[in-house]
Amino acid sequence: MDKERFVKNGQTPLPSGASEVEIERHPWQPFLPDGCRLLILGSFPPSRKRWAMDFFYPNYTNDFWRICGICFHGDKLYYIDEAHRTYRRELIEQMLREQGIGLYDTASAVRRLKNTASDKDLEVVEATDIAALLRQIPACRAVCTTGQKATDVLCQQLNIGEQPQVGQHIEFSFENRQLRLYRMPSSSRAYPLAVERKAEYYRNMFLTP
Repeated sequence: MDKERFVKNGQTPLPSGASEVEIERHPWQPFLPDGCRLLILGSFPPSRKRWAMDFFYPNYTNDFWRICGICFHGDKLYYIDEAHRTYRRELIEQMLREQGIGLYDTASAVRRLKNTASDKDLEVVEATDIAALLRQIPACRAVCTTGQKATDVLCQQLNIGEQPQVGQHIEFSFENRQLRLYRMPSSSRAYPLAVERKAEYYRNMFLTP
């Protein structure tokens, strides 16, 4: 797929003193398996030095794949290679295809205003064209955002006025399709909730047809 199809044109103004900050472009294409029923959108990947694998949610201290391990196998380490401090990518991709789960982010290019992986330090330069993504996956019936910045960008693009509370969902219309928007707790360990409790919210979403 051509990544440019999923980029919204336009550039946000630079904050004071940020003119020298390098623009980072998204390193991956959207992961959109056949029959994708659920699209999960984060904000933007962490910097490369934090990667434990070359795929979505690559930070070893991020709990997204531990949450999935709990939800689908009752084992938070199912997708974790502890010996090498990395993830079992082959198993992860197999699960995503079997479950019809797509992955991407709401920003296609950012400036990282501080040397952190925090959303609050990201300036969105180019937003992903979320409508273009949804047109590629006609079987999709639900979208999930995993942070406030991702939720804000999606709601602005799709003209959704009411945002769901964390752990809940709302219904919205998109081009004659009725979809659910889930707002899940962040999988970052900076979000103050135990991984097992986060998994309870995600499990309810994953198990909904």
